[in-house]
Amino acid sequence: MTAPPDSADDPDFLTATSPENGSSTVHIVSIADDGVPKVERDRIVGFADNIPASVGFGASASKPGHSHQPSGTVDQFEMRSVSVKLDGQASIEHQIDIHVVDLVDLTAAAEAGFSLRDILEGLKYVMDYRIRGGKMKHLNGELMQRLMEALLQITPQEAGSLMKKRPTAEADLAFTLFGEFLEEVDEFRRAVDTKSATDLRQALNIHSRCQPHSSPEEREDAAGILNLLTTRFVQFRDWRDLVKRDEHDDADALIKEFAPRFSGNAGAVMPPVEEELFPPPALYFDKNSEKLAQMFGSNTKSGLSTDKIARLQTHYGPNTLPSPPKPSVFKMLWTQITDFMVLILLAAAIAEFAMGDPDSAAVLLVVVVLNVIIGFSQEFRANRALEALLTLSVPKATVIRDGKQQTIDSKELVPGDLVVLEEGDAVPADLRLCEVSQLDIVEAILTGESVGTEKSIRTIRKRTRKLPLSDCKGSAFMTTVVSRGRGKGIVVRTGESTEIGRISKAITSTKTEETAIQKKLHSLGKWLVILSVFLCVLVIVIGVAYHHPALDMVKVGVSLAVSVIPEGLVAVVTVTMALAVGRMAKRNAIVRKLPSVETLGSVTHICSDKTGTLTEGKMGASNLWTSDGTEFTFSHGHDGKDGQVLKSDGEACSKAVKSAPAHLVAASMVCALCSNATIEPDPERPGTYKSTGDPTEVALVVASRVAGFSKTFFEDIVSLEKVGEYAFDSDRKIMSVVYKQSDSESASGKESFAPGSAFVLVKGAPEGVVRRCKSYLPPLQSVNVFEDLSSAAGLEMTDDFAQAISDQSELMARKGLRVLALALRRVSADESLRIVQAKKAAEAEKDLSFVGLIGLIDPPKAGVKEAVAKCKRAGIKVIMITGDHVTTATAIAEQLGIVDAQNNRCMKGGELDLISEDALADMRPFPVVFARVSPDNKLKIVRALQSKQYSVAMTGDGVNDAPAIKKADVGIAMGIGGTEITKQAADIVLADDDFSTIIDAVAEGRQVFDNIKKFIVYLLSCNFAEIILFLLSAIVNIDLPFTTMQILWANIIADIPPAMSLGVEPAEKNILDRPPRIPGQGVLNFTTTAVIVFQALIQSLSTFTIYILAQHGVIPDAEALDRQQTLAFVTLTTMQLVQAFLSRSVELSVFVTGVTGNVWMIVAFGISALFMVMGVYVPGLSGWLDLVSIGYGWVAVVVAVVLQIILVEVMKIVVREVSKKEAEQFHGGERRQGSPSRGIAGTVGQYFRRA
Repeated sequence: MTAPPDSADDPDFLTATSPENGSSTVHIVSIADDGVPKVERDRIVGFADNIPASVGFGASASKPGHSHQPSGTVDQFEMRSVSVKLDGQASIEHQIDIHVVDLVDLTAAAEAGFSLRDILEGLKYVMDYRIRGGKMKHLNGELMQRLMEALLQITPQEAGSLMKKRPTAEADLAFTLFGEFLEEVDEFRRAVDTKSATDLRQALNIHSRCQPHSSPEEREDAAGILNLLTTRFVQFRDWRDLVKRDEHDDADALIKEFAPRFSGNAGAVMPPVEEELFPPPALYFDKNSEKLAQMFGSNTKSGLSTDKIARLQTHYGPNTLPSPPKPSVFKMLWTQITDFMVLILLAAAIAEFAMGDPDSAAVLLVVVVLNVIIGFSQEFRANRALEALLTLSVPKATVIRDGKQQTIDSKELVPGDLVVLEEGDAVPADLRLCEVSQLDIVEAILTGESVGTEKSIRTIRKRTRKLPLSDCKGSAFMTTVVSRGRGKGIVVRTGESTEIGRISKAITSTKTEETAIQKKLHSLGKWLVILSVFLCVLVIVIGVAYHHPALDMVKVGVSLAVSVIPEGLVAVVTVTMALAVGRMAKRNAIVRKLPSVETLGSVTHICSDKTGTLTEGKMGASNLWTSDGTEFTFSHGHDGKDGQVLKSDGEACSKAVKSAPAHLVAASMVCALCSNATIEPDPERPGTYKSTGDPTEVALVVASRVAGFSKTFFEDIVSLEKVGEYAFDSDRKIMSVVYKQSDSESASGKESFAPGSAFVLVKGAPEGVVRRCKSYLPPLQSVNVFEDLSSAAGLEMTDDFAQAISDQSELMARKGLRVLALALRRVSADESLRIVQAKKAAEAEKDLSFVGLIGLIDPPKAGVKEAVAKCKRAGIKVIMITGDHVTTATAIAEQLGIVDAQNNRCMKGGELDLISEDALADMRPFPVVFARVSPDNKLKIVRALQSKQYSVAMTGDGVNDAPAIKKADVGIAMGIGGTEITKQAADIVLADDDFSTIIDAVAEGRQVFDNIKKFIVYLLSCNFAEIILFLLSAIVNIDLPFTTMQILWANIIADIPPAMSLGVEPAEKNILDRPPRIPGQGVLNFTTTAVIVFQALIQSLSTFTIYILAQHGVIPDAEALDRQQTLAFVTLTTMQLVQAFLSRSVELSVFVTGVTGNVWMIVAFGISALFMVMGVYVPGLSGWLDLVSIGYGWVAVVVAVVLQIILVEVMKIVVREVSKKEAEQFHGGERRQGSPSRGIAGTVGQYFRRA
């Protein structure tokens, strides 16, 4: 292979010849001035570890014997290479992929010796020598999407104080790379096409690169990227959408400076796009409706022209939702009837009828009917969420096309259509509203809120296009209903691209899988059938070989085969789960799907929302730091009624304005007035308060009430009146209001400002507020705070004080607080009117005086920290998933114990978008905090964990969470805040939205599995004991120890009552002090199978020994065959009844579990023992069963029971050690490899694991 074009004269290209095939392979290397290769030689590699001798640089590289050494030596060249196919596109994609992975995991890259600068320079090298100039126009689309997201994570990075922040060198390099890939690679442009103007405005940070102090390189790059975006993307044609509003002047100056680039396509060097460009489907809540209509070729008055419809329909497709599969009722019923365990029970019932036992057969048939009914109802309910989607389509839509209003089928709608909404209409597609008149829309289908949402046409400037649906006031969503008013809107998303369409597609495409217990029980049933048939044939063959009557042997063989099948298994499983459902309901966990009870008990990871589940879900003020260096702490309830503000020495601040700290009063004034939230008494719940408004503003209002200076105080007592407001947006990151002193007579008292006074009050992000501050509020000593605030001159904002603010802000943020800066500006009443009339936020938000920093927090719920500790003891990893900032989320996670020394990795949603599911699953340690995530991220987390065979529980409340909840092994919906579709998709609903309820449910799930396992171990131990006993008798050719009737009688009295009582066994004391069972491990693993065999051998060999001894006259009064058979029957039956108490735990000693903890077992033991004795001693019944008195044989029975207890206790000691080692191996393997260890059980064979 030859070097790429233009590389022959470049000394930075290394060519090597493969010794295997002689082919030439290019290896790209960059050489530093000192001769030592740069990072590219390590990152951009693709040849074998051994470098052949004929290695050189540039054009001379392939010449034998020629050597070329730049200012250093080749001996300094140390290569760590990765064997890849270095051939054109594949090699470039491999090189880029390596760098993208490093950009995501900078910690690991740093440990390997690579800085962020190194990684970006590596990408720059790939661009300069492998891509630039049209060498590679097309690359993998998914890789380009990840690369774009990775670069956009870096481009907004800044350094410096709050007042003098500048883009970092790495950010500038990422910015340059973004422009170069945008220019060169088609798939990168397609990735950028998916972004909104808001996303790019926030991420590219163009405004910071067009300042007068920006370097010429920064300004040139900014002009180049602005040109590329505005000339080649229809949705970015207006450059103002890509630059912060208050920086438009600087951007305009930049455009004039580079005017030739912006004149038509003069400066556009990007290759022309061959196909017609269409705006991508998006909400466009940040775009003016008139500009949006123009972008789609439409008009807010006349709508689309008819001649455009066909092209738009061809590109965007029909406006229809994906049709969910709808299984027929008969098919669901047939599936239940043909379930393998049901067929087993039917076969057992037929066998019972054939042997003349209709009563047992009737019981089995009842169990069959109940099982079919329960299974059918569960599947029917599981499909309700899918059926609900069928009713969501909107048949008709009213649109304006060519200026004429008309009604059309909604499936014909296309983006750009102008839709008319009237009261009672269902919204036919996702719209960006352009005209509203008292428009309220009920969005319960999406948000769960049954109250209508008031709509507006106002643009929303946020940092993300993934705005919560409830905040999208300028949008209307498909299938929601107009409850009041009317409006018009531009269609922006149709069909599967709509919000409900995406959810519908995700739900219908996620297959409903069997739970682990269902899979394992089905597998167990199959093996038991195979085993029963084999043993049946074996006994018959042995008997016939010894010339026993064939018919008698067939009856015995069939009886034994029936006894092997745990016919009560389905009933016990159903009853056990049903009882657990009742207990969980009392603990506020409502189970919708019965098998999920047990599945929850096997969970290894719980992925939980933060807000409202781990935390209170309500913001509250925690700390206030003011410009005089004072720190205050808030102690309050959420209504602020009984709270107080404490100084650093613990002293409570006065709530009287004359004696309260002046800075506290000033901060309270900003908090109370610079907010639109309200708190008022709740008429439905006397003595409580209800709040309305943004949670952050509610917290600020509460803080002012705690301090004693509420909004009512400032407006009614101080007589301040509002003049105007500049709302918060993500560009400015601040909100400001203008208040002036009222001229009324009531405002002339001591508790008021001087006449003609006015204030601009500002709150917002510290970086947004501080850079607008010219001064800060000085220490105030006067007793009259109103005079101080009216006349005190602010101290100049110095770099040192700005750095002190920055340090304090970072300190508060590390505590998990959401930090807001507070500031004010004194103006005259006339000036306040001018500021409002100017309608420019910049007029108000300048020359501010800094007041302080206030830290808000959503505190952890009571009991959650203890619940997390329980999870850790139980071997369950708790993962916090939140839309909050990573710093805040991490701090809360540390408080709750989720983050610790071993589990300390946190990850942002943007980083999650950059890596594959496999890469995420392989992360060690696996992240325990995911911040700023989207619903798609949740689904990715679930899939990544499940790919490693972990069992995952996922919580959620919004309809967007439904796909992840359905995909999880156990989906948990919030009962209070959850939407109906989310609840329908979930397995369990938390009535109290409390995380602590989950761990209680886990304990119930573990108890269910334990009881099922105990039932199976007990039943199979007893049944196999009978089989072994009969096989031994058949092999040595002696009379069989039981008659056919005795086999059935033993099966009835020793199997059913004790086994059923194990199904209601109370939870073991250590149920939450042990790790979850190994993922993938069956009901019967090697350990439990060994327990079954060992216990069966104890019972069978003891009985067989006593039977042989009786036949040889060792036991008195047992010479006759009927006495010998009765003695064998009593011995085995008694040992089986005692085994029930020994089976109360597979591992714990009977002296730990006791014998009185399960009342039902005592009753079952008494009933079974009574029937056994009656069968021996009651005339008529004993004759029917061929049983007789055994006399001294009872001594032999007691000896056998004592020996049984001793041997089982010794066995349990071994089992405890084995289980401990299995758990240690599993958790050790999890830390080392990230995949479940098979443990001791796995080394013996796959047969038992499959069972």
